[in-house]
Amino acid sequence: MTKEEMIWDLSQLVENTNPVKIQEQLQIMIKEANKFRETYRGKISDLEVESLLKMLETNDKFILKFEGAVMYCFLRYYANSIDDVAKQLNEAARKAFTQVGQAKAFVDIELGKLLSEKPSLMNEPALAEYKHYLERVLRKVPHMLSEIEEQLIILKDKNGINAWEMLQSDWLSTRMFKIKIKGELKTLPYGKMVGLYQSPDRNLRKNAYQIVYEGLGNDEIIWASAVRAVCEDHIQMCRLRKYSDPMEQSLLANDVNKQAIVSLMKVIEKNASVYQKYLRMKAKLMNLPKLANYDLAAPLPEAPEKLYSWNKARKEIVTAYMGFDKEIGNWIEEMFAKRHIDAEIRKGKASGAFCSSWLAGKSAYILQSFNGRMGDLFTQAHELGHAIHAYYYSREQKPSNCEIGSCIAETGSIFGELLLAESLLSKTETKEEKQAILAHILDEFGMAAFQVSARFFLEKQLYSSIEEGKFLDGETVAKLWVTARDSICGDAIDWLDVLKWEWTKSPHYFIANYRFYNYPYVYAQLFVYALYKLYKEQGKGFVPKLKRILAVGSSKAPIELSAELGFDITSEEFWEKGIKQAEEFINALEETL
Repeated sequence: MTKEEMIWDLSQLVENTNPVKIQEQLQIMIKEANKFRETYRGKISDLEVESLLKMLETNDKFILKFEGAVMYCFLRYYANSIDDVAKQLNEAARKAFTQVGQAKAFVDIELGKLLSEKPSLMNEPALAEYKHYLERVLRKVPHMLSEIEEQLIILKDKNGINAWEMLQSDWLSTRMFKIKIKGELKTLPYGKMVGLYQSPDRNLRKNAYQIVYEGLGNDEIIWASAVRAVCEDHIQMCRLRKYSDPMEQSLLANDVNKQAIVSLMKVIEKNASVYQKYLRMKAKLMNLPKLANYDLAAPLPEAPEKLYSWNKARKEIVTAYMGFDKEIGNWIEEMFAKRHIDAEIRKGKASGAFCSSWLAGKSAYILQSFNGRMGDLFTQAHELGHAIHAYYYSREQKPSNCEIGSCIAETGSIFGELLLAESLLSKTETKEEKQAILAHILDEFGMAAFQVSARFFLEKQLYSSIEEGKFLDGETVAKLWVTARDSICGDAIDWLDVLKWEWTKSPHYFIANYRFYNYPYVYAQLFVYALYKLYKEQGKGFVPKLKRILAVGSSKAPIELSAELGFDITSEEFWEKGIKQAEEFINALEETL
């Protein structure tokens, strides 16, 4: 393995990587957006079926033509935010994106007006491929503003909430922390410190958490200012757009109805004891009277100490996906072979992991920080599941039908984690190996289903507090976080005092114009666990059903997709299926005690 294999090749996104040429592409993008504006502004309400179809197809072609250049700028920056060229390209792309958004701000407004006057258009056979896209536009009509207002909002956001979001990411990615490891004082970036959370050395884990969150707490004025600005901006925009509550925008964006989310969160609250049971079981496996927060992601003490090389990780993940379906397995191998994954750890790299779809290339790009631990394998399997989702919908759908809501966007990724777990479990030779894998699965489930629910409860409280006139300084947000966290974990965990600052590192609270980012993770976790249960019952007969879900993109609402499988996502009974699958894993772990 060479170091190069762990660094993505972004050159495939563009014809020429010369920064000057890329900026020229951005300028061409702006010109073509203005040309589109000149062609259609003020005329959409008069379009007949064929002309409307041509406009929609022209817009899709525009997306495919310039997607690569914009991705190149953003991904290069996420990979190294302290590189001067990356900074310049990122800023150029942000400016161009803003100008394009302003130029095309009229589209949904005029299209919404047309559909309001002629709703029968959505049933025209020629527009069948765009039917659900048009339905979603129509649902946004009551919340649309005038074109000039929409343009001003786009301009306002660039140096407003978008800037706060970028500051939070940049600040975190450039923090350095001093920590002693085996008597040697080291200075590590955030990505390396996070890797220590899974160290088998309990004192090292504790020190890593203590040092990181002390540091983040020292910067609480930054985090509080950012989250306050983003939340207060959202409340003002909700009033301006006449949303019934701060959550309605996310429901429209994710294409789900409120009853589904209400039922989901009721099931989580009812089953917090299931998670707490696992936490107490893990404490027993770790020979502890009670878990501390720094044990949550830790390996079991009897687990074999195992680090994976890059090539070994690649083999394990490809094997897991190949066992499910050869087509999917070959696409996973292609992601590695084409160097679409950036896994090297370095200062200036964005924290966490993500997958960015490349529609024009019918592929995707993944960013993560690979430390060689089992958790990194699961992160990679997760992000590659997103990539497979992109492979399917980019082949089956037009870009307009590739705006996947977050609830469905996590389907391939979580299913991929379960496939990896299944593959690893099939090769275990000892009780300790089996315990280690099951504990990891349940750690991940507990985080995504239950602890992320606490984040959802916190976000609700942030908006309630603002509307009640409370000032969200760092200490106030910290108290709200602790209350939400404890409503899920009860007394099953001992927390370091500095963990009150845990909310500061989560990008989910700071993403501009993407509020309530958390419940989709909970939705996806229980949804996929229910799917996995179906897969275990149906075997290979289930494979086409998963492919169907992944290929549909956003051309159908989640409630329709679920109904095709015989599921009613508005009922608590459905969400309980996901809990039951988690309980099966808990029971399997209990049998090893």
